[in-house]
Amino acid sequence: MKQSISLKRLITSIFSHRATINFQPQSYQTFQQRYLINDKYWGGAQNNAPIFVYTGNEGDIEWFAQNTGFMYETAPKFKALLVFIEHRFYGSSIPFGGDKEVAYSNASTLGYLSSTQALADYATLIIDLKKNLTAEDSPVIAFGGSYGGMLAAWFRLKYPHVVVGALASSSPILNFEDLTSPYGFNSIITNDFRSESENCYKVIKGSWKEIEDTAKQQGGLEVLRNSFKLCKKAFTADDLESWIETALIYTAMTDYPTPSNFLQPLPAYPVKQVQLNSILLIL
Repeated sequence: MKQSISLKRLITSIFSHRATINFQPQSYQTFQQRYLINDKYWGGAQNNAPIFVYTGNEGDIEWFAQNTGFMYETAPKFKALLVFIEHRFYGSSIPFGGDKEVAYSNASTLGYLSSTQALADYATLIIDLKKNLTAEDSPVIAFGGSYGGMLAAWFRLKYPHVVVGALASSSPILNFEDLTSPYGFNSIITNDFRSESENCYKVIKGSWKEIEDTAKQQGGLEVLRNSFKLCKKAFTADDLESWIETALIYTAMTDYPTPSNFLQPLPAYPVKQVQLNSILLIL
């Protein structure tokens, strides 16, 4: 479950760890990698209490720390220490002196932005953190969602001596070319809306042709602009379809049972809310 909560209520400490830019024997360049800690519920190293680690996604780690309620809900039961590690090249964890323009400037620098390097970051940080806390015997469980969930699963596979288990939520770990259908993601989004209402699904499916047919008519774009209350005067049918598609995808991706502020501020069960709002518009 994901739930957006004030960061000050969630995190007790913010730290920086010196990570290696390139995990190769000849590399000596390092950068500052941020991680967040909540020790409110931790049972302590003397009790070998567990450590729950969130393997950061492609974004600011504070964003994920504020929207991962499941870890906070389970930490008291297991007396776990919570650690959220920021992914390299995101948030405040920028290599090459923290200069984002340099880090993202070319293929040579961006070559260090990889899941392999990120997993090595996490392993190194966790090992060092456990030593600093004298918690070498505390078991580590990795948590993650979406790309972060893929990292959590791969982390367990690649570094079994560091993590004893992983919980990967909504994680397409096999979503690669020639392994799964390229339409798999869209099928899942479609099924989210269809599971709420067959009629809602049919309306959305038919809306694309309706938009395209209307756009072809004289003054059709103006009709669409007024219907969707668009501020932008210059747009195409493709633009409008892209905006709607993004909204539907975000709604399905964050169809949580609680209000959230993850991708966009949304109410609980937003897919159901889309259906209810559509009914109200018809009425």
